[in-house]
Amino acid sequence: MSLTDWRRMEAVLSATFALCLLASAGVRGDSFTILQSPEFVSFQKGDWPISGEKIPDLVALTMGFSVQEDLMWPGLQAGPLFQRPRANVLVAVRGTDNLALPQSVASYPLENPVPFTLDSVAETIHSLFAEDTPVVLQLAPSEERLYMLGKANAVFEDLPVTLQQIRARLSQDGSVLASLPLNSLSRNAEADLLFLSEVQVLHDITALLQRHRHLAKDHSPDLYSLELSGLEELGKLYGSDSPQYRDASAILASVLQKFGEDVYGLYGNSAVVEVVTVKSFQAPLTRKSRSILESKQMSNPGSPYNLAYKYNFQYAVVFNIVLWLMIALALAVIVVAYNLWNMDPGYDSIIYRMTNQKIRMD
Repeated sequence: MSLTDWRRMEAVLSATFALCLLASAGVRGDSFTILQSPEFVSFQKGDWPISGEKIPDLVALTMGFSVQEDLMWPGLQAGPLFQRPRANVLVAVRGTDNLALPQSVASYPLENPVPFTLDSVAETIHSLFAEDTPVVLQLAPSEERLYMLGKANAVFEDLPVTLQQIRARLSQDGSVLASLPLNSLSRNAEADLLFLSEVQVLHDITALLQRHRHLAKDHSPDLYSLELSGLEELGKLYGSDSPQYRDASAILASVLQKFGEDVYGLYGNSAVVEVVTVKSFQAPLTRKSRSILESKQMSNPGSPYNLAYKYNFQYAVVFNIVLWLMIALALAVIVVAYNLWNMDPGYDSIIYRMTNQKIRMD
């Protein structure tokens, strides 16, 4: 083989390797990023993918709650038993898989990007801290979907939630339009206004939290879940290579960075802030409902004889409580019986000593 042929083959191999790297970077796509996290919630930097359906379990674990199935994911390490963050904030951004956030704790690839909700985490917080009325806020401005629980009803009663209310808020004093570099974005286009409305919601949430700083100092953890789809609408209208889409991506990255820092500071550096970026979800979001009039369900669908499960996830806890309690009681009975058997009534028993004394005669 001549020197010229060898150089040509080397160039072909180098080009093939570069294409493989680009392809692998493109495959990675959607991401799960930790913007802010306290020191006692330890996220390890790595390339471990996490499934979209496991994000609610991950949020529950970061807040110190237990889950039904173990999360076999090495990105989160076990932390102190008696320390938990005061709040968890999850922001889902649709329409992009590569949001250039200036600073972050860690970032992981997201696989199987199915729609998810934090309803299970909200129910856990409500059941454990019902008397403290924690703040639970779940909001999707583009769909006008809102769920508030506890003190959130009082804190965010002035928060604009419908598109008409948010667009009216954009024309008022203190609007983000006065401080944002709009560049190619328009104040009259519907898609542009939707994106700017979501940015306004992020600004108003931090402003309302600063007004109610005392809520960040109570003992009950708070939960925030936000879903932003304005960037997705801009991509559909203008394209992902358009200047409008690039300007909106830069604005959203800086706004999310500041939003995470503000919330983290309001909760005394004891809040976890996550950002999920997904190009598009694989399936529409549906909620399963069950009627009280439906037919009787089998307790174990995998068994044709309707047999009960052998045990549930609390079996080990109950078993250990019963086992060690019975062992302690058995040892107590043995020790008491041994001491009673070997007791000398003349010296050990206070009853015999008191009744054995001679009566004093005057």
